[in-house]
Amino acid sequence: MKIALVIIFCLIGVALSAIILMQEGKSAGLGAISGMAESYWSKNKGRSIEGGLEKFTKFAAVAFFVVALILDIIW
Repeated sequence: MKIALVIIFCLIGVALSAIILMQEGKSAGLGAISGMAESYWSKNKGRSIEGGLEKFTKFAAVAFFVVALILDIIW
């Protein structure tokens, strides 16, 4: 059981690192000053690839911490 959890923990850690590196930066640039922040792209971001990456990042981060807590209790 411990070995399986350690392997899952490592896989989640690598996947989380890769997904974070694939995401775009959060800086809005000069578009936020001129009011372009409320464009079609920003309103429908949740349905795009970037939105999917953000959702997976949240899920993977929670899973990473849960597995870390379980490993801490078991170990």
